[in-house]
Amino acid sequence: MTSTEPLVERMRGFGTTVFAEMSVLAARTGALNLGQGFPDTDGPPEVLEAAVRAVRDGVNQYPPGLGHLVLREAVSRHQSEWYGLDYDPETEVLITTGATEGVSAALLALCEQGDEVVALDPTYDSYAAAATMAGAVLRPVTLHPPDFALDLDAVRAAVGPRTRVLLVNSPHNPTGRVLTEQELQGLADIAVEHDLWVLCDEVYEHLTFDGRVHRPLATFPGMRERTLQVSSAGKTFSVTGWKIGWLCAPPQLVRAVNATKQFLTFSGGAPFQPAVAVGLGLPREHFASVAATLQAGRDLLSEGLRAAGLEVFRPEGTYFVIADIAAIGERDGVEFCRSLPARIGVVAVPAQVFYADPASAATLVRFAFCKRPEVLAEASERLSRL
Repeated sequence: MTSTEPLVERMRGFGTTVFAEMSVLAARTGALNLGQGFPDTDGPPEVLEAAVRAVRDGVNQYPPGLGHLVLREAVSRHQSEWYGLDYDPETEVLITTGATEGVSAALLALCEQGDEVVALDPTYDSYAAAATMAGAVLRPVTLHPPDFALDLDAVRAAVGPRTRVLLVNSPHNPTGRVLTEQELQGLADIAVEHDLWVLCDEVYEHLTFDGRVHRPLATFPGMRERTLQVSSAGKTFSVTGWKIGWLCAPPQLVRAVNATKQFLTFSGGAPFQPAVAVGLGLPREHFASVAATLQAGRDLLSEGLRAAGLEVFRPEGTYFVIADIAAIGERDGVEFCRSLPARIGVVAVPAQVFYADPASAATLVRFAFCKRPEVLAEASERLSRL
């Protein structure tokens, strides 16, 4: 008890997130925040009104541990109507406090000390922390620019005798890559061959561009029984602060994840759950409209980044675009992002914080385009000062 560092050793590599640091910089300088991935507009009025109505109707106490049945049923219908996947809302759907909790609870449930988790690198920053908390080791398989294609041979090479989980994020943050049918089939083959659990982070499932369509790995032969699908309302309905996520999986996997999840947060977001159920029932035109708006934002910001002299890697989905600042003579993405608010009034995130080998992405920077057109136009004008 005499140590000056109370944080356990395994977690000492995880300090304040870069998103928090950059958001503080944005607030301090009044810069346009293209760092953290949150929209600057509210979600669909009918979804917001449903939440208000639920609060006024007294839906303010603990939901059931699995989540309100009305939302579990809506998730089940969504999976069936969009992907042809049938999940029993009573036993195969779990409502979580955002997708991050779903991923963390799943790794805590599935991994023993020393087990390995193969993940696509760069990774969303919570993955490594969640694996570490579970006592597991993250094994990265790196996606390289300019196209960030998946090397299936590298995936096979990463799988070893201690591999327990294959963690797949598509559409992929931060690269914006949407995995192809061939890549998904290859991952399915590897998972079946090595009898792996497959944890799929699909929070950007409806945010794909240029006619691309997201296909869940659970739809491939031999995959439904070994796959845990995780998604959330935050990105699709522009309600990132609500923290309402869900996990779909066979009953034994839902039971296992709930066994750990209940001691993280037993349940939460009571009035938001029925509101998200309303959102999942919106017509397909709504989801198409959201994706089209984001695609326009991608194009607007990408044009501004290219005009500023940066090399831009065109994303196929998500909220984000990666650019290479080496083209304008910059060599350190972290220092570039720390100086950018004062220089031109724009906040971005150094992509190297997502990589297992930060040096390999030293000059890559991630920008968020989930903002209003006038904000992106102003950001582009400010970037031109570079």
